[in-house]
Order: sequence, then structure tokens, then C-alpha cells
Amino acid sequence: MAEWKAKRFWKQAEAVDSGAGWSVALDGRPVRTPSKATLLLPTRLLAEEIAAEWNAQEGEIDPLSMPFTRSANSAIDKVVPQFAEVAALIAAYGETDLCCYRADGPELLAQLQAEAWDPMLDWARSALGAALELTVGIVPVAQSEESLATLRRRVEDSDPFALTALHDLVSLSGSLLIGLAAVDEVFSPEELWRRSRVDETFQESQWGVDAEAAADAAIKRQAFLHAANFHRLSRPAV
Repeated sequence: MAEWKAKRFWKQAEAVDSGAGWSVALDGRPVRTPSKATLLLPTRLLAEEIAAEWNAQEGEIDPLSMPFTRSANSAIDKVVPQFAEVAALIAAYGETDLCCYRADGPELLAQLQAEAWDPMLDWARSALGAALELTVGIVPVAQSEESLATLRRRVEDSDPFALTALHDLVSLSGSLLIGLAAVDEVFSPEELWRRSRVDETFQESQWGVDAEAAADAAIKRQAFLHAANFHRLSRPAV
């Protein structure tokens, strides 16, 4: 039996100011999450982006073409009820942050890592008050509890929408520092993605591009850029 697929049943999707936040309505009926919660959003810009995704659907609904809707659903249905667990998972990346682990050779790779990651460590020390130690090779380096606690508090201060974005930014880059720099807009998302891919880019320069790995990297890059954009659109105007 063929799987039933939902089809477009509405004429117009629009962002609606509900008083307690923004929602998206399909012909006046509010969109709900998969868990049946109202899709309540923190900003008009995010609501308009999600409304545009619904308006772009033709025929069968394709959830994969609606990344902002999916991220908002995750924030409400997954992050809100598991906030502490998600925050702890993200904060734990600080214990073995990508930026702290350097190659012992070749010299060019070590230089490229330093150019990309030293500024991240400098920023964490000066802007976040978290001094992290680096090491050469794969031997773990213990970070100070004070610095880890500072980073943990920074993560826990996020709201559910920011934490949703941060989860993807950190897990895709392998670096809590890069994820935090993305939400703080220290560098552009594209630049931060480049900094997270120093090792892979170096290997490609030495051995050529593997088509399968390149396709996987392209998907991850797009997800990283989306997470940064989702965070930006979810920030209330100051």
C-alpha cells in the first residue's frame, strides 16, 4: 500500500501577531507542531520565513523543503521539554573542543590550524572569560573547571530557539567555540564553517577530493548556514 502523503489544503499562509508572540496561520487556522503545540515564534521575521515555506508548497507537502519550520518544531517539541539535557550535551563539547587539538605534523597543517583556531581561543578568553588549553596530538588535555563552568553558563543562558540553533552549529562544526562565535556573529557563518574544516580542506589539497565526502560536507555546510540564519531570525529586535 502506498504511503499517504499530506497535500496542500490552504490558500494562504501568513504570519500573525498573537499577542504572546508570532504564529503562522493557514487560512486563519494556526499551524501546530507534530506534538500538537501551537507554533509560537519569538519574532515576526521568523514567522514570515516559515509562512513563506508553507506558501511555497505545491501539491504534496515536502517537509525537507521547510527547514525553518522543522527547526521551530524542534525548539518547541524537543528542546523545551529537554532543555537541561540538550544544554549539557552542547556544553560538553568544551571539554574536547576542536580548536584545542593540533596536529604534530605536517608543519603546514599545524600552521593552518593555528591561523584558524588561535583567534577562536583568544576570543573565548577575552570575550567569554573562558581560557582553554591546547594540546598537540590526540592526548586529551584537561580544561579548567572554571572555564568549563563559564562556557556551561553561556550555553544555559540561551532560550530554546537559540539552543536549537546552537545544538546544530556545535555538533556540525565539532566546536563549542565556533558555535558560540556563530550565534554572537563574531565572524560570518561561512567563515566559521571554513575554520571548522581546516583538517578536511588540507587533506583534499594533498590527496584530492573524494566525491562522497564532498557531497556529505556540502549537506553539513548548508545545515550549518541554516542554523546560523535560524538563530539570527529568532532574535527579537533590541
